Amino acid sequence: MIDMHADMKITLTKPFVLRCFLVSLFLSLPFLFLHLSSPQQPHHPVTTKDLRIRRGYSSYEAYIQRQLNKTLNPRLRKIWTTRDWDRKIPVFARFFEELKEKKLLRNTSKALCIGARVGQEVEALRRIGVVDSVGMDLVPHPPLVVKGDFHNQPFPNDTFDFEFSNVFDHALYPQRFVAEIERTLKPGGVCVLHVALSRRADKYSANDLYSVQPLVGLFKYSDLVHVRSVDGFGLDTEVAFRKKGKPHRHHL
Repeated sequence: MIDMHADMKITLTKPFVLRCFLVSLFLSLPFLFLHLSSPQQPHHPVTTKDLRIRRGYSSYEAYIQRQLNKTLNPRLRKIWTTRDWDRKIPVFARFFEELKEKKLLRNTSKALCIGARVGQEVEALRRIGVVDSVGMDLVPHPPLVVKGDFHNQPFPNDTFDFEFSNVFDHALYPQRFVAEIERTLKPGGVCVLHVALSRRADKYSANDLYSVQPLVGLFKYSDLVHVRSVDGFGLDTEVAFRKKGKPHRHHL
């Protein structure tokens, strides 16, 4: 009699436990989706002898907020759209014209400027004939700049022929920054970075670079094709990589 009572308890308990499990699974699905759809960052930024990650961020959200503090600063945004607009666009245009002379950029290139703020680089590209150009930043600035995180670009694979950035020092996860460039570049596409090697970057920087070698190691699917000194608003070195693989042929 005692055994029969125990069997009944087990029989009644199994469906109840199963229902609890299914309800818990259902309630956890939104959190699982958010985890899978959010930018997947390494647990620890990679630091090497010549590429050092700055400490002090308690979370990725804290890092993003600090970057937004600069991007949304009203005084800086006014400078970027007035005094700096007229001062910097001709300089960027000259840099890009020289890249065209080296066959690293063409008028037909589909171009992306990473960390473009209000779009000075994009405007420069369009003025020299690279009309299919767009910028990306945490804060959009239509029509030149769309919203995006350079650790998790909002573009499909093999989208761009050319990518330019002068904000490598702002990357908390340099390996992710480069991986996203290589993902969205077409085979044969070119990435050009302006970086600081001889001086430390500003207080909003997340890393310090001391040589070109760490970049060569990070660009796993690209070849180093060009290095030169530049005077790029506090950045002193231009580095260019070409993604391995043959460019897609465009049929007219």
